[in-house]
Amino acid sequence: MSCSFAVSPSLRREFVNPVSHRFFAPARIYQPRSKCEISRRGFAFKGILASGVSIIGSSLVTEPGQGLERLPYKPEGYNYWTWKGHKIHYVVQGEGFPIVLIHGFGASAFHWRYNIPELAKRYKVYAIDLLGFGWSEKAIIEYDAMVWRDQVVDFLKEIVKEPAVVVGNSLGGFTALVAAAGLPEQVAGVALLNSAGRFGDATKGTNQSEETTFQKIFLKRLKEIFQRVVLGFLFWQAKQPARIESVLKSVYINASNVDDYLVESITRPAADPNAGEVYYRLMTRFMLNQSKYTLDSVLSKLSCPLLLVWGDLDPWVGPAKAIRIKEFYPKTSIVNLQAGHCPHDEVPELVNKALMDWLSTVILEASLQTL
Repeated sequence: MSCSFAVSPSLRREFVNPVSHRFFAPARIYQPRSKCEISRRGFAFKGILASGVSIIGSSLVTEPGQGLERLPYKPEGYNYWTWKGHKIHYVVQGEGFPIVLIHGFGASAFHWRYNIPELAKRYKVYAIDLLGFGWSEKAIIEYDAMVWRDQVVDFLKEIVKEPAVVVGNSLGGFTALVAAAGLPEQVAGVALLNSAGRFGDATKGTNQSEETTFQKIFLKRLKEIFQRVVLGFLFWQAKQPARIESVLKSVYINASNVDDYLVESITRPAADPNAGEVYYRLMTRFMLNQSKYTLDSVLSKLSCPLLLVWGDLDPWVGPAKAIRIKEFYPKTSIVNLQAGHCPHDEVPELVNKALMDWLSTVILEASLQTL
């Protein structure tokens, strides 16, 4: 299913919700000192907007992956865990405080290939494949953001079994946030890399006219048939290696790391017999129905350290979104990088450094809280 990395640009933009007015602001790292406590009361929008946040400093740029150790590619995968009867793939390396890495839409644990070995020198690093992606099972279920939240929450409970920091890119970033809400006592901090998710639109009406019987039965069925034909073609097109390479190069500012390893890690899961059906369900029942899950509804309940490592040159999610997150949630650190949508793979050495610098403070604070 990972080939869905190459979904149509309009759907992709709708999901990651980039801010149209892009601008580049340098950043300093603001280090919060608070324990992660997220209200269990659900996602209720409070309309809190923090102000007076200054962002100063400089963006960083370098060549990708120079001299970094890379996670060996294994066609059979690494480790497997059974969750609710489904086979879930994950990688684990190192010892120490646990760090859980969550990939973006259409990717897998292998997308953290340059981060896992480096972070594992100091921490116990887990990288999990979300259900329907990568080497995890392509389950025929009704996909929803809360499915992945529940998966990550149970992974923290059953596999990690101790407080951890959760890190996510794109879809994995929003998953990290909602997982933290589902298990606040076990999440010491959250780091987002060009995260998916959108802020709520307070002006948008919620009332919808009732559907007629004709609309419910006939038009809905015709729409589904049309969608299956169109999306079936798009899925076939999306899983072609040349198409995947083209999409990756469009979001990697420096495309040096768009190589056979990366393309294979995306195309291989697409060969699963159920991959096409999962793609269809994601496109019709998940990607097009995101309005009820908003960043503000999650952030309004967050009190743990939050780090934003942002590729400012991302054509899908610009730096204005990171600034808006910080304005809404002041206890945020921002590191701006001259990179695209996947900075962890494009400029991994800079992302590794940003994570390690922030983690040292977060873990120290978490340790003091337990004394």
